Amino acid sequence: MDETEAQIDDVLALERELQSQEARRSEHRLRELLAPGFIEIGASGRRWDLETILSLLAAEADDAGAGASAIRITGLEARVLAPGVIQTFWESDRDGRRARRTSLWQRATTGWQQTYHQGTPLT
Repeated sequence: MDETEAQIDDVLALERELQSQEARRSEHRLRELLAPGFIEIGASGRRWDLETILSLLAAEADDAGAGASAIRITGLEARVLAPGVIQTFWESDRDGRRARRTSLWQRATTGWQQTYHQGTPLT
């Protein structure tokens, strides 16, 4: 496996981890995975920054005891856009709500961090 393939594999593993309930419940881990300047454009069309996402995910973690379901990931793939920048593509399904998703990951001194995420609803 060459270096590019290894980097893509690393980022794909991090994308999967970021969607796990364990990571989504850990503010510490989320701060490691999400860049300080992180921006998300959600499937709803709303725009969020890092602190807002952390608040939303903390509330989601509180609801997890009430039966919040896991996010199902399909079609996860990635491509290198530039040295140290990888884009992922995948589809999510959570309780029948499906979206096509893309993320940008950038190599930082501490490891890979997601800098941007966008979801587009699928009908």
